[in-house]
Amino acid sequence: MDKKTINQEPTFIQSINIASKWCKDWEENLLSDEVLADRIAELIRTKNGIRGFFAYALSDMNCNLLDKLPTAFIFKLREGGEEVIKIIVKNLVMSSAQVINHRKDNNQDYEVISENISDRCSNLLKLLDTRFVTQNINQTISNLDQMGNSFDNSIKYNKEQKEFIKEKIKDISH
Repeated sequence: MDKKTINQEPTFIQSINIASKWCKDWEENLLSDEVLADRIAELIRTKNGIRGFFAYALSDMNCNLLDKLPTAFIFKLREGGEEVIKIIVKNLVMSSAQVINHRKDNNQDYEVISENISDRCSNLLKLLDTRFVTQNINQTISNLDQMGNSFDNSIKYNKEQKEFIKEKIKDISH
């Protein structure tokens, strides 16, 4: 098998495709936990890389890397520091808010997907640097009234969404 390394900064779409390929290779036992962790660490050093990796790994129900959470992978995420935690917290908030939207719309398929993303984020945050997680969560709770369902935050989270987000955040500390 060819060694896959990143020679230049990948685009967002390239990062998703790279993450998908590596995760599938890992699932088929073509990559060890350690090799996969090293590759992901390289990918998440870039803005597009970190976004693409988490876009893929959090949302693909068939990718069980974020369900198994190998030790080597968690170690590399810890090395990624605050940027890793920021993107996971952001995804926790967005997916938790979407759970409420999907329930309201009676869209059970999307609700399950959003719940899975939210749960994966919670489980990851429980294993990462407590100091950075606490800082980011406290900042998120403080800013929740200014945050929203749109890219520009023009549509704010409603009371039910904010309560559910706070519940999900509270679950991290237990």
